[in-house]
Amino acid sequence: MSTEADKCPWFADDPLLERYHDEEWGVPCHDDRRLFEYLMLECLSCGLSWRLMLLKRDIFRACFADFDYARVAAFGPAEVESALAYPGMIRSRRKIEAVVGNAQKFLDIIGQFGSFDRYLWAFTDGTTLIYRRRLEGEWITRNELSDRIAADLRRRGFRFLGSTLIYSFIQSVGLVNDHEPHCPAYARIGGRIV
Repeated sequence: MSTEADKCPWFADDPLLERYHDEEWGVPCHDDRRLFEYLMLECLSCGLSWRLMLLKRDIFRACFADFDYARVAAFGPAEVESALAYPGMIRSRRKIEAVVGNAQKFLDIIGQFGSFDRYLWAFTDGTTLIYRRRLEGEWITRNELSDRIAADLRRRGFRFLGSTLIYSFIQSVGLVNDHEPHCPAYARIGGRIV
């Protein structure tokens, strides 16, 4: 039976981050709407903390139609202004406009591949990866995979999504299992060591 001490240490006794760790972080996600939410949380987090993104998640859901990418893709100036004026919202017009533009590009990918899920998971042949160098103690914040995905998204017109943010994204949605080997989630999620 595992204990709190067996879990990854990065949430440091923070109940919000611990719940995220226990329930979401690294669990393979194949739902396009959830993938869009996680991707846009990364976009909005640029220069800010992940904890703040989780604290403001309900605000973001209210401003971005519960991350319904088709609805967000149709946002015009009035919806951008409404989001900017929403209490507690990040006051960055550039980020809000990037979310709208990214929703449009997200739809383009769905049109080309049938789903964003199919596009994204093709980068790992549908498998969660476990990096040997991470198992050996190296803390990774970007790598060849995140570089490739970030470059491809940038080529397709996505904004505010560099390689470091994409690495965080692929950790979140389970393309990469970066749980500590002693954490119960590590074995539960599994993956292929590379």
